[in-house]
Amino acid sequence: MQISFTPTRSDTALVATRQGDVLTLNGEAFDFTALSEGDVLPREAVTCDWLASEVTRESGTLHLTLILPHGADAPEETRFPQPVTLTGDGPVPLPPYEVVQTPTDEPEGDA
Repeated sequence: MQISFTPTRSDTALVATRQGDVLTLNGEAFDFTALSEGDVLPREAVTCDWLASEVTRESGTLHLTLILPHGADAPEETRFPQPVTLTGDGPVPLPPYEVVQTPTDEPEGDA
């Protein structure tokens, strides 16, 4: 499965997993098993807010683009994501939603 991304600022993060030709996005499963070689499934045919493109099968591999939500403090790797090629089942490796700011141990005033 080849997944490209369209980054979008959103208050809702995305969790994605793959099991064969089934892609589960935030708990909702989308089964693309019926898509044969060379088929094109139009974006409008899939009721999914995360899908940003048609879904195709080329050389046995599913190709699609997902909306990649990110927070206000998203790192560059999330704002300019690279496509991922999935060869196995399990969680889809997504760039971080945003950078988590960790508090420092330094005092805030002069001592």
